Amino acid sequence: MNTSLISPQTIELVSLLTGQKLRKEDITPPVLFLGGLVTVLLGVIYVDGTVGAEEMQRLRATLTELIPANNSLRQLVMPMVKGVQAQQLYKKLTEFLALTSCFSEEEKLLLISFGYQMSTADGAIDKREKEYLKIIANRLGIDARFLTVLEASFSNQAISDTAALAEVHSLLDPAQFQTLDSLFVRAASHIIEHLPAKPKQQKNQKHSVSSYQNLKKFQEYRQQLDVVCGKLYLTVLDGSERNVLSPNLTEEVTKISRKLQSQRFRVAVVGEFSKGKSTLLNALLGEEIQPVRDIPCSGTVTVLKYGPQQRVICKYKDGREEEISPEQYKDKASISEEAALGSFGDEIVNSEIKEIIFEHPNLELCRNGVEIIDSPGLNEQAERTLVTEQVLKTTDAVIFLTHAQNALTEKERELLLYLKKELNPGKDDEGVKSIFVLVNFADLLRREESRKQVKQRVETILKSQNLMAGESRIHFISAQSALDAILDGTENEYVKSFQDFTKSLEQFLTEERGAIALQQSASGIKQIINTGCEELNQWREMLEGILTVDQGDKQKIFEQMAEASGRDVKIRLLADELMEQSADEVIESWNEWLEGLGERLMAKSHHWTSEHGHIMSRDKLTKDYADQFVRDITEEIDDWGNQKVQSILKQNMGVLDSKIGEDIYAIRQQFQQFDKQLSTSLVTQFNNLATAGSLGGIGSSGSGIASSIGEIEDSGFFGGLGIGAAVGAALLFFTGLGFIGVILGGLAAGTGGGLGLSFLDGDAVKAQIKEKVCELGFEKFGESAESIFEKVQQRIIAVFADHADANSDAMLKAISLWENLLEQQEKRERQNQAECEAEKVWLADKRRELEQVQNQIETILNQSAC
Repeated sequence: MNTSLISPQTIELVSLLTGQKLRKEDITPPVLFLGGLVTVLLGVIYVDGTVGAEEMQRLRATLTELIPANNSLRQLVMPMVKGVQAQQLYKKLTEFLALTSCFSEEEKLLLISFGYQMSTADGAIDKREKEYLKIIANRLGIDARFLTVLEASFSNQAISDTAALAEVHSLLDPAQFQTLDSLFVRAASHIIEHLPAKPKQQKNQKHSVSSYQNLKKFQEYRQQLDVVCGKLYLTVLDGSERNVLSPNLTEEVTKISRKLQSQRFRVAVVGEFSKGKSTLLNALLGEEIQPVRDIPCSGTVTVLKYGPQQRVICKYKDGREEEISPEQYKDKASISEEAALGSFGDEIVNSEIKEIIFEHPNLELCRNGVEIIDSPGLNEQAERTLVTEQVLKTTDAVIFLTHAQNALTEKERELLLYLKKELNPGKDDEGVKSIFVLVNFADLLRREESRKQVKQRVETILKSQNLMAGESRIHFISAQSALDAILDGTENEYVKSFQDFTKSLEQFLTEERGAIALQQSASGIKQIINTGCEELNQWREMLEGILTVDQGDKQKIFEQMAEASGRDVKIRLLADELMEQSADEVIESWNEWLEGLGERLMAKSHHWTSEHGHIMSRDKLTKDYADQFVRDITEEIDDWGNQKVQSILKQNMGVLDSKIGEDIYAIRQQFQQFDKQLSTSLVTQFNNLATAGSLGGIGSSGSGIASSIGEIEDSGFFGGLGIGAAVGAALLFFTGLGFIGVILGGLAAGTGGGLGLSFLDGDAVKAQIKEKVCELGFEKFGESAESIFEKVQQRIIAVFADHADANSDAMLKAISLWENLLEQQEKRERQNQAECEAEKVWLADKRRELEQVQNQIETILNQSAC
């Protein structure tokens, strides 16, 4: 709900309906939804001219179910009902649209759903009620197909449009509303319970190279775990609203649920051009989607994913999004042949496109939770390499292509070593499990002897450099032959070899990634359940008089809360101070590093080599030297960052982490003292909450305080920033023919003419070219040095902010536990004996609900392990 769209007219209208003078900050999403809900329900009740007892009973039941007695919104229910009746708002469409102007599509559909439920309260839907709902829904912009689904659902009729039913289920999924008030979660859960089950999607065999049964099962288990999350959310939400359970529990459940819902396996296809990358993607998808050329054609990142309908979305760097046609996609996803063949960088640098999303309902692999990233090629051009490096940071698996007739060239071996460094940071002695090497164009190896030789060569290279780990990581395929057979609906040896590859990829994703992901999510949920049980035990002991917090204890708790808040402020100040100190030290180190950079680069140029000569291939010779200059300056800046900057950060971060550790230890000691004095379990609750936060689900890196410094130590200061590629991108001038012309023109002028230079001694010519490359290259680097250093500073700020945020999170959790203990005691003091007995019954129910969730988790994990 976009509350920024609330107009003065809306504020005036809600004030009139409630009989109170309200301000904009008083108009919350629940208040607006209540106003819209009452209007729609009363409109259905009054439109047929009769008010039935069943309808009024349904009105009371709906409002009672959605808004519990202890909810502050309850006090607005009767005034809102009377206000809507007095103003007859259900007859005033303009005012009603002003009331709902900031509603999302999901919220509008949720609102109209209750109207259809009300229309069947007295039996069949009256024609006037049906027409009334259609008029409202039309003005709200709700799809007519959804209305047919709602009408049939509440009238117990068959639904023929299963696709529309599936969309309604998705739009009204309670998880969509967890960031809003609990009113929306209850409302969505209520409607979903009255809808027919979500239809199972039918697969299209024509586009499928595999059934992906293991991936399907994993997705089922993931969805089941999210359903359990939803049930746990309602339980802890109920406890939180009764001031028995900590609000932190609902927040942690929401985090896990969001990660479960957003979890996708991301598979990147990388490699040099002309290896069949686009054809491979088409074979994986069973459809000719990607443009295929024999030159580097991926100008931007393309993400292929499942969607209910085929569409292409172009995302721009300025935040804009645009839906484009498949024909436009093929143009936008490619770069021009001139730019590709000439290695001109301007077309890429000036591109406004961030990424292109391709959605399709029949992509079997994507339908089962896999997103395929077609990235710009590595080693083609600096800017495309930078984009690919960023993609690698979020991938679960990498498919590396090589050509069967020239498998694993020297450059490809360098790329694989680079991939190993990126995917397995700090583990040089271990192979990478997530890389799959595909030897494409295997159909070109006609003789069996040739196949054996290539296979032996590939296996020897990968083994000798310890590049890979795990079974079934090398596959010989023909992507084009497999694709042709798939499109024809036939089978051949290449389809079978391709299926062997997809099975091994599927096995890796489900067993190496999926199983761990489920365990992480389940562990986070269990920690939340354990905390909930501890807090319920704490409440039971208060009800039974075993645990009592006297006035003196309350005073101590207030002091501890104030102290925890003060600790947070002090850590923030210390983090800022140490961050500024680090920045100053880094600036000094940067200036020292720059002083001798030119001399060091010139010395390194003596070792540059090229297979091209100085007479007939002077332009290619110059470009080789330029590439090596970029490589050397990249290594220089990486060495500086990973040694000098890392050393500065580790020292200053050590000071901050030491202080944070002292504060966390002090908090635990305070909890232990109260546990000993009052027989509470505050230390256990605090530890459980912290653990739940760090095991929050799939892809979670944890929120532990040591996470940032661990990253610095394991993968280097520039791990994740792509500074090396950023340097290359800044030096795109080197990759174009313009740079070569400047150098050769300058040298020719210095010798009195272009022809004269050709007769100079070869070594002398090469030395002059190297000198000119260093001169112009260093000059170009100077133009971008400031922006590069800004990235370094941004990283420093982020590292200190991460540590300070982690500490704040711990302090907030501690304060929340103190507050919960006080709220429980205050609630107990207000209750009489009868209320205590009723509370014990509620307590037993909540315990059973938590135990049921625990059992359901164990069942899901046991099934997934089979």
